[in-house]
Amino acid sequence: MRNLAATLGLIILAPGAANADPVTIVALGDSLTAGYGLAPEDGFVPQLQRWLDEQGAETRILNAGVSGDTTAGGLARTDWALVPETGAVIVTLGGNDLLRGLPPEEARANLDAILTKTGERGLPVLLVPMIAPGNYGPDYKAAFDAIYPDLAKAHGARLAPPFLAPILAMPDRGAALQDYMQPDALHPNPAGVALVVETLGPEVLALIEGAK
Repeated sequence: MRNLAATLGLIILAPGAANADPVTIVALGDSLTAGYGLAPEDGFVPQLQRWLDEQGAETRILNAGVSGDTTAGGLARTDWALVPETGAVIVTLGGNDLLRGLPPEEARANLDAILTKTGERGLPVLLVPMIAPGNYGPDYKAAFDAIYPDLAKAHGARLAPPFLAPILAMPDRGAALQDYMQPDALHPNPAGVALVVETLGPEVLALIEGAK
């Protein structure tokens, strides 16, 4: 009887153990992903990991953010960033292309190539847009802003709200920058990251479901 009970226990527990295997998500990005200017525990990836843990999501996020990376830099390291256990990918690139005023067609080509590589691996992707400022002119802005929805549609990726949307959408822009951004006005502070996570967290949950 004891052996039978033990056998039954293994049969009952085995499916649960299989379902408990965490989905490994690679967060491929730049300083916004890396957590520039923040204590390690306050960055985007650690805060997102805690948020997902609180939701009971079985996942592990790998921080593949490199400060200063352009879309070209992200493309150059995509192959080795996608470790064998990768089950899904978050792509947050383009901010440094904007800071340098690089041609939108170059960013489009690089992101297209990144999504092609993830597609070849059969990996679901959450594509997080960057929004171009108006100082490069309306044509530049229109061309750059169109990259993300166009590529998400072409590759079947999930399109997230822009990374800084919950901060920049606040009615008092000056107060938002003071309360939720670092002094450089480019990177969110811990409170700002928390707002970003609240917005992107549900998108990542959907990404996890798509990876199962």
